[in-house]
Amino acid sequence: MKIVNIEQMRQMENTSAGMGISSDDLMRNAGLVLAEETADFIGDIGGMTVLILAGTGNNGGDGLIAAAHLSDWRAKVAVYTTTNVNSDPGNRLNRLRDRDIEIHHASDDKDFLKLEQLLKRNRIVIDALLGTGNNRPIEGTMAEITSRVAEEKRRRSYMKIVSVDVPSGVNADTGEADISSISSDVTITLGLPKIGLFKFPGAASVGELRVSDIGIPSSVTPDTNIELLTPQSIKPTLPSRPVDAHKGTFGKLLVIAGSERYLGAAYLACQSAIRAGTGLVTLAIPENLQHMLTNKLTEVTYLPLPYGNTSSSSKDAIEVIIEEAPKYQALLAGCGLGQSQFNKYLLTHTILSKRFPNMPMVLDADALNIMSDIDQWWLRLRGEAVVTPHLGEMSKLTGANIDDLTSSRIETATDVSKLWDKTVVLKGAHTVVSSPSGKPQISPFKNPGLASAGTGDVLAGIIAGLMAQGLSTFDAASAGVFIHGETGERPRHEIGDTGILASDILAKLPHTLRHIKEAY
Repeated sequence: MKIVNIEQMRQMENTSAGMGISSDDLMRNAGLVLAEETADFIGDIGGMTVLILAGTGNNGGDGLIAAAHLSDWRAKVAVYTTTNVNSDPGNRLNRLRDRDIEIHHASDDKDFLKLEQLLKRNRIVIDALLGTGNNRPIEGTMAEITSRVAEEKRRRSYMKIVSVDVPSGVNADTGEADISSISSDVTITLGLPKIGLFKFPGAASVGELRVSDIGIPSSVTPDTNIELLTPQSIKPTLPSRPVDAHKGTFGKLLVIAGSERYLGAAYLACQSAIRAGTGLVTLAIPENLQHMLTNKLTEVTYLPLPYGNTSSSSKDAIEVIIEEAPKYQALLAGCGLGQSQFNKYLLTHTILSKRFPNMPMVLDADALNIMSDIDQWWLRLRGEAVVTPHLGEMSKLTGANIDDLTSSRIETATDVSKLWDKTVVLKGAHTVVSSPSGKPQISPFKNPGLASAGTGDVLAGIIAGLMAQGLSTFDAASAGVFIHGETGERPRHEIGDTGILASDILAKLPHTLRHIKEAY
């Protein structure tokens, strides 16, 4: 699914008008889908109290049309509008009066006491105030309205706010958020998602994002290279599972991971690769640590590495890996590896060596920290690679300030993927996946429950496991990011976003894969 900016969306609407689809047609469709999505979000709209906050533009018109539908579906609807009583070109307010819908004008509510009363007695508030067309600071009457909405939300957290297209006060291009912007529980964006919905700080105000078709023909979609990851986009890339398969059919993955302090990372990476469908996973780990994992990590095979403080031990470990690596279809390195001199020497003289086979690999965690100390490391990698930094690791790799990276995540991922000629997964809320050609895809998920130790190891294992099964680096990274994010939503819906463990995701991975394959 394409992600657009405001100007591209306007061009789509204008082109649609030239094809006979008027702005009134689009507004009627938008109002209907807004009502439908609101009803779906609530679950049972009959008897529910709903307040529509309607502005003067198209956004407000969408809200008024939705008000009529919600009233027809037996919701108790009230409207509070900034539209002048004599300025209603579509005569929509009178049509609402015919339904006995309560209508109030902000111009008649000098002290905003009526608005405060309405907010107190309504469970659902639909924010149809500003939309994508407003890029000016919120002030005056509009600021008074949004501040009262925020105050009532603080008092009654169970009051739900639904925004139309974009939360009022959030810039749909830049993601900037006005100090008086509305923070929503769900945003129903119309036609195609807007790029500002995925940029912070505004993205924090979006809540759940739903994208609704309003009848704009797909043929007028602009040729933009920024896309939203969806189950429909990744399903065709997932490996098939023939009934006459054997474990070799689904690839072999070599994992270089784990250290005394971080054995759990090796476990999570290997298990997630297996859960993602990999036929055989082998863990290369120092022989003095292997026994600590064998009772728990029973489905993998092991490649014990000679370990000691002598240079001969390091050289022996290097020879073991180089000799065994050609037997595998993909490599994962870095999860919980640590940055000891042994491991720095090991990686430098394996994956950066001309003797190492040309094979796709995933570089995660400490592999990236080790690479950050090596000048132009990417030129020494022989095979295609996926690198999976979080913002801290990206700062080490690029020398850029974390604050600057935070405000330019999409641009950063795109630029470095082209510079390094590698697929980049810049992790975080709305993870960005960029191909070596600089084509970015954005994850729809922003789940604070995944901000816990080990979830990155699970992601790395999924991506590497899909690569071992034959997916390209970009397809494996894109599918892995979506599968990881979607799986993280399952425990979030069950227990909330606090206390989710990386191992919770492991058990649910096959369920996510099955759902994507069967439901889309």
